[in-house]
Amino acid sequence: MNIEVLLFARLRELVGHDRVVVQRQELLTVRDVWDSLRAQYPQVEGFGKSLVISVNQEFAGWDTAVREGDELAFFPPVSGGEDDSRIRIVRSPIQIEQLVNQLQQPEDGAVVVFDGIVRNHSQGRKTLYLEYEGYEPMALKKMREIEESARNRWPINRIGIVHRLGRLEIGEASVVIVVTSAHRRAAFEACQHVIDTLKKTVPIWKKEFFADGEVWVEGEVPGGGL
Repeated sequence: MNIEVLLFARLRELVGHDRVVVQRQELLTVRDVWDSLRAQYPQVEGFGKSLVISVNQEFAGWDTAVREGDELAFFPPVSGGEDDSRIRIVRSPIQIEQLVNQLQQPEDGAVVVFDGIVRNHSQGRKTLYLEYEGYEPMALKKMREIEESARNRWPINRIGIVHRLGRLEIGEASVVIVVTSAHRRAAFEACQHVIDTLKKTVPIWKKEFFADGEVWVEGEVPGGGL
């Protein structure tokens, strides 16, 4: 049995590939795949405690069964192709005004916009630029789930979520969220829910570049590590 494993961010750099094939004879769990990967690439030893796992683009645990044909991915906690024009991932500057004009309608009494901007410092160090990387099919799926959860909790009209990948310079927008509603409170609360949930659950990571080095920014592991 051959299991293809997708790797992202720091883990991809350690292995040197964005996907590898693990060979096993029997049905197995995620933990078995990770053990085989560690044997094949010893440099990932010790990384298990800070891994997030997905099987077929759904978060999974170490004891989740894996079968041939499944899409398995290992990646660090999220740091905080274009599909639906309201929910999308791009590699060029986000057109905020265009997104607002697309979503705003006469029945809206409030339009709340969150514009996440690349700042010039982090942890007391001067930031030169950022690079964002994502597991795009799963990221888009999770972004749609966040949109649906916000709609179920607040009386809002429309939501736009656009995240950028690739290299971003200081002052550029990395993520933009637009929420429209009849009343401002619902729009404010839904917008905060979207960005807070996105930073925790959508598999997109950022790498910060400084004059004296670089570092991947990672969040917390959902449900704990290995």
